[in-house]
Amino acid sequence: MFWTTLIGGLVATAGTGMALGAALGLTGLVILQVFSNGATSLAVDAIWNVFNSFTLSAVPVFILLGEILLRSGVSERAYSAFSPMFRRVPGGLLHTNIAVCTLFGAVSGSSLSTAAAVGSVAYPEMTRRGYNKDMVVGSLAGGGTLGLLIPPSLSFLIYGALTETSIGRLFAAGIVPGLMVGSLFMAYLLIRCARDPSLAPRDESHASLFEIIAGFRQIWPILALIAAVIGSIIGGLATPTESAGLGVIFAIVLTSIWGDLTLRKLLDAIYHSALLFASVGFLVLGATILAKSVSILGVPQQILETVAESGLGAYTVLLIVVLIYLLLGCFFDGLSLMIMTLPVVFPLLTGLGFDPIWIGVVITIVIEIGQVTPPVGLNLSVLTALTNNEVSLGRVAIATVPYWLIHLFAIVLLSLFPILALFLPNLLF
Repeated sequence: MFWTTLIGGLVATAGTGMALGAALGLTGLVILQVFSNGATSLAVDAIWNVFNSFTLSAVPVFILLGEILLRSGVSERAYSAFSPMFRRVPGGLLHTNIAVCTLFGAVSGSSLSTAAAVGSVAYPEMTRRGYNKDMVVGSLAGGGTLGLLIPPSLSFLIYGALTETSIGRLFAAGIVPGLMVGSLFMAYLLIRCARDPSLAPRDESHASLFEIIAGFRQIWPILALIAAVIGSIIGGLATPTESAGLGVIFAIVLTSIWGDLTLRKLLDAIYHSALLFASVGFLVLGATILAKSVSILGVPQQILETVAESGLGAYTVLLIVVLIYLLLGCFFDGLSLMIMTLPVVFPLLTGLGFDPIWIGVVITIVIEIGQVTPPVGLNLSVLTALTNNEVSLGRVAIATVPYWLIHLFAIVLLSLFPILALFLPNLLF
């Protein structure tokens, strides 16, 4: 009866076109009313506790920090800085796409913003030079997913707030897997373009060490700002909210003097930050109500007992969870999917003995895959729009399949060697 109400409620509400946050919240209220003797007032307490969380207060500030930097002309500077490094490497500017996306992952914390910011600069330049369009959009869509894994990450912030997990440890845990996935992307591009040079025209001009260093002089203030924000959190010198707040102040001063931030752009950044946090906050509100209804009824514990009695191993259950995420990723955006499923998935996986920090990294990688999975893959839609439909949604989806597979390979590596994610958190904390 419970599962019929849960699934039926979600399908009925979401099927009307209702916002996902409202669908989750209304379903949770129905469950509380029907199965918990009308204890709907408990939902109010749960919402207050979550939104009164000091950790969650960091989310809108980090969103604002990313928006300010994204509107300050950093993308053009970063692209110019990284380009000389890969000039003579097979794949050329395709590697630059991955490198700049990695940098912007540390700036925006958002996959969608990363793909849009880098793509708007890279696509016109690379098509003018004769690069294969499918390879260009594939690298941008894949590289854009790094925005969720490289700290500071919205995924880690929300995961930490909802599961009461250390944000500093999560940020530290995302560094090595993020760099690993980015390196795997580059390795794929190197092999593919070495076998078929027509995909990426070679630039035979030599870039001197001085030229490379001169390029990085253009972006050192941003690198210093990112290092200071992340370092202060990981080092325990400041809370995420404090660090993000100081980062916003320094970013405004820095980009006003050194970049091209104007009052109009700053107001746009504040406006878009408010819109994004409102949508995320509404999702969190609905998921909190649903989580309360599910936890009161002891559903996660029942699922865990059922799994234990079934004899399925921990990694078999993990495989099933990953497959469910991949399926749902076809229909929900990444953050929505994570917020919606954490009430059941987190207690289930921690109950099986998986480390909460490691779970956060794996879930983030899985929802990254959803960003490049049609029909809802947001990175695909953004890049199709950036190309003015020169590259169709279907072609972009096909071009991102290798990056999709690399993400799955990264999950396998993390399952075989959990230390890849846990080494830095254990070292620093």
